[in-house]
Amino acid sequence: MSEYKIEIDRDTCIGDQLCCNEATNTFAMDDDNIAKVINPTGDPADTVLAAAKSCPVDCIKLTDQGGKQVWPEA
Repeated sequence: MSEYKIEIDRDTCIGDQLCCNEATNTFAMDDDNIAKVINPTGDPADTVLAAAKSCPVDCIKLTDQGGKQVWPEA
Protein backbone atom coordinates (compact mmCIF):
# COMPACT_ATOMS: atom_id res chain seq x y z
CA MET A 1 0.00 0.00 0.00
CA SER A 2 1.42 3.37 -1.01
CA GLU A 3 2.20 5.91 1.67
CA TYR A 4 2.35 8.86 -0.74
CA LYS A 5 0.12 11.68 -1.83
CA ILE A 6 0.39 11.44 -5.62
CA GLU A 7 0.00 14.40 -7.97
CA ILE A 8 0.39 14.36 -11.74
CA ASP A 9 1.19 17.49 -13.72
CA ARG A 10 -1.13 16.93 -16.67
CA ASP A 11 0.50 19.72 -18.69
CA THR A 12 3.90 18.03 -18.44
CA CYS A 13 2.88 14.38 -18.97
CA ILE A 14 3.90 13.10 -22.42
CA GLY A 15 1.93 9.85 -22.22
CA ASP A 16 4.78 7.35 -22.45
CA GLN A 17 3.00 5.00 -20.01
CA LEU A 18 6.11 3.98 -18.09
CA CYS A 19 4.40 4.74 -14.78
CA CYS A 20 1.46 2.54 -15.79
CA ASN A 21 3.80 -0.30 -16.67
CA GLU A 22 5.64 0.01 -13.35
CA ALA A 23 2.66 0.48 -10.98
CA THR A 24 -0.27 -1.12 -12.77
CA ASN A 25 -2.66 -0.86 -9.83
CA THR A 26 -1.97 2.84 -9.20
CA PHE A 27 -1.69 4.51 -12.62
CA ALA A 28 -3.61 4.32 -15.89
CA MET A 29 -3.90 6.43 -19.01
CA ASP A 30 -7.00 8.54 -19.54
CA ASP A 31 -8.81 9.23 -22.82
CA ASP A 32 -6.35 12.04 -23.58
CA ASN A 33 -3.36 9.68 -23.15
CA ILE A 34 -2.37 11.42 -19.92
CA ALA A 35 -1.47 9.48 -16.79
CA LYS A 36 -3.98 9.47 -13.96
CA VAL A 37 -4.13 7.94 -10.50
CA ILE A 38 -6.71 5.18 -10.39
CA ASN A 39 -5.91 3.91 -6.90
CA PRO A 40 -3.40 5.79 -4.71
CA THR A 41 -3.00 2.73 -2.47
CA GLY A 42 -2.98 0.17 -5.28
CA ASP A 43 0.74 -0.65 -5.16
CA PRO A 44 3.42 -0.71 -2.46
CA ALA A 45 5.19 2.59 -1.78
CA ASP A 46 8.46 1.39 -3.32
CA THR A 47 6.63 0.46 -6.53
CA VAL A 48 4.93 3.87 -6.72
CA LEU A 49 8.30 5.56 -6.15
CA ALA A 50 9.89 3.47 -8.92
CA ALA A 51 7.02 4.42 -11.24
CA ALA A 52 7.48 8.12 -10.49
CA LYS A 53 11.21 7.83 -11.06
CA SER A 54 10.59 6.11 -14.41
CA CYS A 55 8.82 9.21 -15.78
CA PRO A 56 11.16 10.90 -18.27
CA VAL A 57 9.65 14.35 -17.58
CA ASP A 58 9.22 14.02 -13.78
CA CYS A 59 5.53 14.92 -13.90
CA ILE A 60 4.65 12.71 -10.91
CA LYS A 61 5.06 14.40 -7.54
CA LEU A 62 5.13 12.25 -4.42
CA THR A 63 4.70 13.67 -0.93
CA ASP A 64 5.04 11.59 2.21
CA GLN A 65 2.54 11.59 5.07
CA GLY A 66 4.56 14.27 6.85
CA GLY A 67 4.25 16.63 3.89
CA LYS A 68 7.83 16.23 2.68
CA GLN A 69 8.28 16.02 -1.10
CA VAL A 70 9.92 12.68 -1.87
CA TRP A 71 9.97 12.89 -5.69
CA PRO A 72 11.20 14.70 -7.64
CA GLU A 73 13.95 15.40 -5.18
CA ALA A 74 13.82 19.03 -4.10
